[in-house]
Amino acid sequence: MTRFARPVTVIAALAVAGVTALAGCGKASNATPSTSLGGGFVTVPPPATGTQHAGTVTWAESPGTAPNWILPIITSAAFTVYDTNQFSYLLYRPLYWMSNGVQPTETPAMSLADAPKWSNGDKTVTVTLKSNYKWSDGQPVTSRDVLFFFDEIKAAIKENASNWGPYTPNLGIPDQVTSLTAPNARTVVFTLNKAVNPQWFWYNQLSEILPMPSHAWAKASAGGPALDFTNPANAKKIWDYLNKQAMSLPTYTSNPLWQTVDGPYKLTQFNNTTGAFTMVPNSAYGGPHAKKVSAIQAVPYTSDTAEFNAVRAGSIDVGYLPLTDIKQAGTVKANGYNVFGYPDWGFTYVTYNFLDKTGHFNNIIAQLYFRQAFAHLQNEPGYVKAFFGGAGGLAYGPVPSIPKSPYTPANAIKNPYPFSVATAVKMLKSHGWNVVPGGTDTCAKPGTGAGQCGAGIPAGTKLSFNLIYATSPDYLGEMVTDLASQAAKAGIQIHLQSSNFNYIVNNYDNPIPSGKPNINKWAMEDFGGYTNNTYPTQLSIFSPGVLNEGTYNNPTATRLIHASVSSGNPTAVKAEASFLTQDQPSLFQPNPDYVVVWKKTLSGPQASIANQTQFWLTPEFWYLTK
Repeated sequence: MTRFARPVTVIAALAVAGVTALAGCGKASNATPSTSLGGGFVTVPPPATGTQHAGTVTWAESPGTAPNWILPIITSAAFTVYDTNQFSYLLYRPLYWMSNGVQPTETPAMSLADAPKWSNGDKTVTVTLKSNYKWSDGQPVTSRDVLFFFDEIKAAIKENASNWGPYTPNLGIPDQVTSLTAPNARTVVFTLNKAVNPQWFWYNQLSEILPMPSHAWAKASAGGPALDFTNPANAKKIWDYLNKQAMSLPTYTSNPLWQTVDGPYKLTQFNNTTGAFTMVPNSAYGGPHAKKVSAIQAVPYTSDTAEFNAVRAGSIDVGYLPLTDIKQAGTVKANGYNVFGYPDWGFTYVTYNFLDKTGHFNNIIAQLYFRQAFAHLQNEPGYVKAFFGGAGGLAYGPVPSIPKSPYTPANAIKNPYPFSVATAVKMLKSHGWNVVPGGTDTCAKPGTGAGQCGAGIPAGTKLSFNLIYATSPDYLGEMVTDLASQAAKAGIQIHLQSSNFNYIVNNYDNPIPSGKPNINKWAMEDFGGYTNNTYPTQLSIFSPGVLNEGTYNNPTATRLIHASVSSGNPTAVKAEASFLTQDQPSLFQPNPDYVVVWKKTLSGPQASIANQTQFWLTPEFWYLTK
């Protein structure tokens, strides 16, 4: 799972110059946004034929999403699609590539390894690395590089669990791995302490492994000797060194560490203040790519308006169409751009802080009736129409209706809590609240019995709390502003406070270390949401873990989540998603289309364009036609 502030994206199919790594995507039947459950916005044209040219392709960074971490061991604070899919993965490739156009599935040709093989009652998995991948210095990517990554995440986690974003204590990698061996240079064997769901372990665990160059990085200082990283004491020294180097953003292009890569690009310019960066092709890259690979130049923007002005001026090659400007799609196309949009495989949400004691909020939000009543205050169809320009899909839980998946439960298709202020008011009154529309509700009947407010909520407690939201994209502010307006009609006072994506995820999330200084400073937050793993379990997000921003902790949810990763049932995660949709651990919001635009003089396999809608960036497939 990776976080995003959710802008816009695209993806399509590969069939150019012998490159067949990506499959096709579904296409909308017309060029107008859908106003139902969502879908594609316009279509991606087939790749251009003729001579391919290389150059420098400019690509728009959405506001507040500047990358700030380069080490493949990605911390929980940096565990976003911007630091991973759109930055780190251009330099360091994951073991398995889990995106194929708009579909949440693997692209085998872009994975570093063949499909894993299981034995020993789903307790042993053997991974075979492909022979075509090597480091930029010519050394092959080997099983030792996988072991190096594994031993270093163990060292990182031992110091602090938040040092590796995907980590969940006692589950998956590394805690469930009792031994990891490398019988030869291309084979890695994982032995687990108990049987796991093979699909989960493949899609969500093995895919988080990014082999690291052991021959170049297994040291504790710039000029130091090579160390045996399998010795835990040495692994710690190496981790401390690499971690310190990664914290030095101004040295990202000058530090020789970061020039040893196995991805399609090498970093040549990086502005640690603005987030602008330039990458040039890695001539040693062994994966599929265009005949002639172009350099990529990321251009940051301070607002969606500034980015759209660049599109209108034709000064950016690949950008996005803010949803506030969705009606300008025709004009953008007339100005020389292609346009395509699709909802992301994930969810946008308002996170609840179950530990915030301010005004007894922790005890209020612990009440299921309150979370359900609050869900009735959200007008999802209205949001899609008014704020998304019709380009979006309705979503009521962590697994969306679109992109299509076998994991979508029935209660995620039809809203279990449809918009109704009257219903919310009725629910609050029936649970002991004195409802004052336009004013502030107070608890009139404290206690834990029928018709009472609930445990830990004293008489006179007010329904008044804050909600911190990211200012970009604009629709986040529009949605929470309307939510606050509807809530006020039910006597719930929401005090809105704007911030930005990076500040929110680095300061307000409960798993942040250093004593959680801000734990009582936020009741709700809306930074955007998450892009789901291919197997969409909410492990660590809605169960104890480093990505559980609000510390939601429901024993039933945890049991179902654990079952989804340990059961042999490939669709066990569907029961988990159904329960979370009903229990409302957060306020799930509609999913907007991410609408990408690119100049008609730039082309490539359709999937390499369309996968931007899923927050994956693969410019190595792009080429210029002039």
